Amino acid sequence: MELISGYVLPCLYAFLACIGFCFLFNIHGIGMFICAGGAGLGWLCYLLTAPLVGSDIIQAFLAALVISAWSEIMARLRRCPVTSYLLVALFPLVPGGGIYYTMEHAVSGEVDLFLSTLLHTLGLAGALAVGALLVASFVRLFQKRREHRS
Repeated sequence: MELISGYVLPCLYAFLACIGFCFLFNIHGIGMFICAGGAGLGWLCYLLTAPLVGSDIIQAFLAALVISAWSEIMARLRRCPVTSYLLVALFPLVPGGGIYYTMEHAVSGEVDLFLSTLLHTLGLAGALAVGALLVASFVRLFQKRREHRS
């Protein structure tokens, strides 16, 4: 029962939420399921790495690596841009709550809480960006090297 409530349901929720974002980005058909599948896979990676690393910033980084790799592979297979797969799949990991609480502390004048929440939120957002950038850079490097050998 813990497996279902702890891992399956959160991944299903991430999947379903990203189906809604696919409508916003005008993604149809099988592309919707690929984008949402990347989100579910990324959230599963985020949950599975929690006991191993103990830091949600590192969890977000590892999940971003998985989502980026998924997006790159699916984009190559379907001959579509990577951006739509990547953006939609990263949505469940975006630190929206951290942004909200950062602004709440700023408005209420709680400087210490504002700064700590701000740094944590920037760390999460940076981990997502670096994870996506790292995979994209390796893919481009691999492509250039393959073109150079041909």
